[in-house]
Amino acid sequence: MPETVRINLALQGGGAHGAFTWGVLDRLLEEEWIEIAGISGTSAGALNGAALKSGWVANGRAGARESLRALWNEVSGLGDMRIPAWMENFVPDPYFVARAIEASPAFAFVDTLSRVVSPYAYGPFYQNPLAKVVGHFDYGRVCDEGQGPDLHICATRVRDGKVQVFTGDEINTDVILASACLPTLFQAVEIAQPDGTTEAYWDGGYTGNPALFPLFDPALPDDIVIININPIERRAVPRSAQDIQNRINEISFNSSLLRELRAIDFVQRLIGQGKIEDGSMKNARIHMIADDALMNDLSVATKLVPLATVIGQLHDAGAAAAEGFLDAHGTDLGQRQTLALRQMFA
Repeated sequence: MPETVRINLALQGGGAHGAFTWGVLDRLLEEEWIEIAGISGTSAGALNGAALKSGWVANGRAGARESLRALWNEVSGLGDMRIPAWMENFVPDPYFVARAIEASPAFAFVDTLSRVVSPYAYGPFYQNPLAKVVGHFDYGRVCDEGQGPDLHICATRVRDGKVQVFTGDEINTDVILASACLPTLFQAVEIAQPDGTTEAYWDGGYTGNPALFPLFDPALPDDIVIININPIERRAVPRSAQDIQNRINEISFNSSLLRELRAIDFVQRLIGQGKIEDGSMKNARIHMIADDALMNDLSVATKLVPLATVIGQLHDAGAAAAEGFLDAHGTDLGQRQTLALRQMFA
């Protein structure tokens, strides 16, 4: 077994596609030589991060894996949705599931309604469906600053459009709901501030999906593993209204991450050229676990409709992607960067 390697995790948001992240985390938690020191999460990444932290404080790696499984069982509304091997040939391909949902009159109606009707129009009948799921977290464990990884959760302030990062005992149900608050679907989440005022928040993906800068703390390791669930590249030009809107959201939600990665690359070059002293700024080593081919087959429909079969397939794809990453780059962790940053901006 290799020596213990400390890493940070950066967990993207993306609705029900966050089940891919569950699969990645499930596989990484099997490796006792990997220590998760810090987590920055947004939207679905915030839910995954809170579940992992809560379970870890309760019962270490086994507790973290169980807590993540329970989260996604609840999101799907079913019991254990991981797919037995003998059933795999009978489960529809996610591409066809996504197209079928998009073509359904019910989805088209709700999608159109979300574009023309404000979530504030529902008055006393409004409810956030995530409130029940998020309310089940043990916040004594989620906010524990003495055990488990540091947890940072990102949300976007509506007033000034800036990112706000919550950590420690700042994290509660409202903070996680704020991090996952898509403004066309949910009312802004209002959170009390230390000065007695309140701030309204929308989804953190607009300003940090996820934010990397909380992981630059000198006490945290240099390695940051980004679990990416919004495809950076799509070859085909979107033509349907739904595909166009989906691609707009993907570009928007990736833009803040790409800006931070460009800044990291800039700092790395300055250090490499001796223009700033090594150690004066965080010399982060960036890695990424993703499956863009799968995510290109999916769409906004499978983000918003948490079908148990698709969630199970996403979990398994995430576990496979993590397995591939460990096979190819496990020995690089703690030693060298594996994501070619400059190629991402070419």
